[in-house]
Amino acid sequence: MKDDFFRKRVRDLAEQADRTGRFTFTDFLTEAEFAEFCAVKEQLPPCGWSVWGGHEDADRVMLRFGSEEQLGYAEDFPIVTVAVTPLQEKFAEALTHRDILGAIMHLGIERSEIGDILIGGKQGFVFCRPAMGAYICRELERIRHTSVQCALTDTLPESLGTHFEEMSVQAASERIDGVIAKLYHISRGNCLELFRSGRVFVGGAVIENTSYQLKPGDKVSVRGCGKFRYGGIAGTTRKGNLILTVEKYV
Repeated sequence: MKDDFFRKRVRDLAEQADRTGRFTFTDFLTEAEFAEFCAVKEQLPPCGWSVWGGHEDADRVMLRFGSEEQLGYAEDFPIVTVAVTPLQEKFAEALTHRDILGAIMHLGIERSEIGDILIGGKQGFVFCRPAMGAYICRELERIRHTSVQCALTDTLPESLGTHFEEMSVQAASERIDGVIAKLYHISRGNCLELFRSGRVFVGGAVIENTSYQLKPGDKVSVRGCGKFRYGGIAGTTRKGNLILTVEKYV
């Protein structure tokens, strides 16, 4: 759905970077907001742009307008990582994404100031703006019944990376609607409704064309169903259908 206020905000930031020769940044964006940006990016000043969410495969990302080549200097994204750790891990609850987000929102922080929240064991890792990181470290002391300590960190556990389940589906073609229907075991009618309601994204951009042909490396997000990365054609069946490989996020 078209969001004129957000599109104006993006245009203002791009024009500011182009006019002042300084980098500008958005807040953390939802998939829908990034799709809005993709719809207008060709209409923006040629100031350059890049995207980052603090880690690979981030769902909530920040846009930076301006480029080192044009502006003559570099500036990192204003993103820090806060490690949330139980004071007594042995007796701590297993905290969920919802638990940590709820505790942070209870501090009065806007959702747009917070990026992804990753869970590793009984630890949580929150991506946010520097000012919010300092605030969380100072104020967040308890989540549900668990006392926690928070500290900025530059490293993430290796086990925290994105996990995939390698799968294959059989379909007549690489059309996105057929792959989604097969992968999530839904009817073509229900699949069509996903496209009509703007719930299918490829590379962060909303896709309304049900006949879009998937390309190897495409990252597909289906709101309400999950995410997967398309791998390509692995072979054909005796009946002539394609065997397609996907990496399903788990």
